[in-house]
Amino acid sequence: MAIQQTADGPAFAERQLFVRKATGLVRGWSVRDAFIYATLSINLITLGLYIFSYQPFIPGGSLLWSVLIGGAYLVVQAITYAALIAAMPRAGGDYVWISRVLGGGLGFVLAVAGWWFILWLWVPIYANILNVEVAGPLSAIVGWHSGVTFWASHNGTFVLSVITALVASVLISLGMRTYAKIQRWCFYGGLFGLAVMMIVLLVNSRTGFISAFNQQSQSLYGVSDAYHKTLVAGTKGYVPPGLTTFAIGSTFFLIPMMAFFNLWCNWGATLYGEVRGASDFRKNIYAMGGALIATTIAALILFLLFSKTFGWRFYEASNSAYWAGTSPTGGWYYPATLAAAFFHSRVLSFIFIAIMSLWFFGWVGTLFLSSTRVVFATAFDRVLPEVASRVSGNGVPYPALALMLIPGLGVSALYAYNTKFATYTLDATLVIAVTFLGSAVAAMVLPYRKPEIYNASPIARYKIAGLPLITVASGLFIVFLVFCLYKWLQDSAYGVNNSSSLIFMGALYVLAIVIYAVSKYVRRRQGMDLSLVYGEIPVE
Repeated sequence: MAIQQTADGPAFAERQLFVRKATGLVRGWSVRDAFIYATLSINLITLGLYIFSYQPFIPGGSLLWSVLIGGAYLVVQAITYAALIAAMPRAGGDYVWISRVLGGGLGFVLAVAGWWFILWLWVPIYANILNVEVAGPLSAIVGWHSGVTFWASHNGTFVLSVITALVASVLISLGMRTYAKIQRWCFYGGLFGLAVMMIVLLVNSRTGFISAFNQQSQSLYGVSDAYHKTLVAGTKGYVPPGLTTFAIGSTFFLIPMMAFFNLWCNWGATLYGEVRGASDFRKNIYAMGGALIATTIAALILFLLFSKTFGWRFYEASNSAYWAGTSPTGGWYYPATLAAAFFHSRVLSFIFIAIMSLWFFGWVGTLFLSSTRVVFATAFDRVLPEVASRVSGNGVPYPALALMLIPGLGVSALYAYNTKFATYTLDATLVIAVTFLGSAVAAMVLPYRKPEIYNASPIARYKIAGLPLITVASGLFIVFLVFCLYKWLQDSAYGVNNSSSLIFMGALYVLAIVIYAVSKYVRRRQGMDLSLVYGEIPVE
């Protein structure tokens, strides 16, 4: 409703606050689809195995204990987001919650910086995973050594970034229902590959691995006695901690590093306007919390198997050698490739790595899918131009997708050909965590700032010691986020506390503020007060 001035005084004229009465998005997902999406977002294989290699940056930190403690504690994140979704199951997630509880300007700035701008930097991050876990290993297996070199080059990095962005865009353009089917195929196929890997590691010995790995390294990379050389290279100036060693200080400082891997059980929260049964609080916990717990347990099982078969000292040494640039084979030891050494067959190894690549192709759509809904939601509120809120007949927001794809390709070029810019990708997790912090604060004060929404939701009956469960859980999640943000900004080991990164991240927030200020001015000139929008919740 907008007020118009007439000769007789103020009069009220109907004006639609949102672009249209309903979003036009399709409820094409079940809670099971949301669970699979959450599991693929955390992704033990593509993201977890790679992030585990960062352990040497926090010497003495225990991978096993940091993943276990961090995973168990982050259940409060799943509860926080499950409650927010149940209270306001709308497309846009963090943007909708922060803007409706804490204010439109804050919601727009945090969500746009965290879900739009910074996600452009994730294109080359995904592309790097595609290189070290799929393109590079497969090229080595078939004997295409120039291909291994190419994928690691500037041109190869850009080509893989383009492939990553286009594949993600194509999957999203198929619509939520078709996307759900594809992610199911990738998920179940990837689980089969993971089961094969676990069985192979379980039934084989360390002696057998040393022999198989040395043969594989000689055959694929021309490196003899690679196991011993890796141990020597990886332990030069570095003492790998034991599997169960628990050094309190360094282990807790490793938890913020592991957050690069396990902070994403809520990655699908922006999509819950398209999930059937999203107002069911308990099912939301099962989807996100279940994904987090299952991934954490699987990670612990892999650690035990790595220790048994590879040797924990070797595993840690291989990661240390990789980051020190002294790896005998010249690259990162992807554990699936290590397990493939037992096959003693290039054909079987190729098939196995191809099956394990389903973890990547099930994951790749997460690059843009969640972000498109945030961009869409801001346009639906008329902050961004209305064109960005358009959807196709099957609920695909193509303009919002374009706003992810096109800048993402530009950023990928900067990453591939500008070494200094490439370091900014380390800021990606920090900026998103700030957005999560905004939602956590909104969740904590929701029962008091918006009692009409809270009391009408199914979460109102859940309390702890008389306090709303959502307030308690979000308060605990805030503690975790503040701890991580403090360590990321205070300690150089995490790679983001330099002046260039701070300037870059600051520029993102300034850009978001400018866009919001211009939009507010333009809408006011058009006779619309954006604050009225934030007093309403859109209909799906």
